Amino acid sequence: MKVLLINGSPRMAGNTARALQEAAAALQAEGVETELVWIGNKEIRGCIACGICGKKGDNRCVFDSDPCNELIQKAAAADGLIVGSPVYYAGAAGSLIALLDRMFYAGGSLLRFKPAAGVAVARRAGAIEAADQINKYFQINSMPVVGSSYWNIIFGRTPGEVEGDGEGLHTMRTLGRNMAWLLKSLEAAREAGITPPEIEPKVMTNYVREDALER
Repeated sequence: MKVLLINGSPRMAGNTARALQEAAAALQAEGVETELVWIGNKEIRGCIACGICGKKGDNRCVFDSDPCNELIQKAAAADGLIVGSPVYYAGAAGSLIALLDRMFYAGGSLLRFKPAAGVAVARRAGAIEAADQINKYFQINSMPVVGSSYWNIIFGRTPGEVEGDGEGLHTMRTLGRNMAWLLKSLEAAREAGITPPEIEPKVMTNYVREDALER
């Protein structure tokens, strides 16, 4: 079993990385392999709703100049996913959101039913909102969201400050152990012949009907 951890901070070795490392160590202690990937501090393109990924059906974004397609494949090969971000204006980092928009639009079908969790790192406030923003990608993609002993948040501003948040580090360790437990439970279920439910064709209901528009 393997869990992919994505560091959505522009700082490679800041508090977000440290929080994910704490969760990764707990996963490793439970026998689960981990891979921690930093998305970098270079430009990441946003989704332009061109629809080419849907037309091709190859689970790839048409833009191939940033980590999006590589991370789709890494996430598809993993059994679980943890995504971490610093808090920007009570939300996740913009570059991470641009990446997740494209990852899930182009490759979401490869990630269904994989346990996942969002982690947020804040100086003071906005962490719960940022973690919830990340979790929404999982919730609309049939992915079990893994909880902990508190919201999956940790506090710190300058690199290293999270070491002073003992409860936050405990939360990260508990998240790792809970993720490992769920992965093992799902593996046991598969061995017992229990498989994920079939995906029913989606019904799209628009709020505004075309017949109500003025012509």
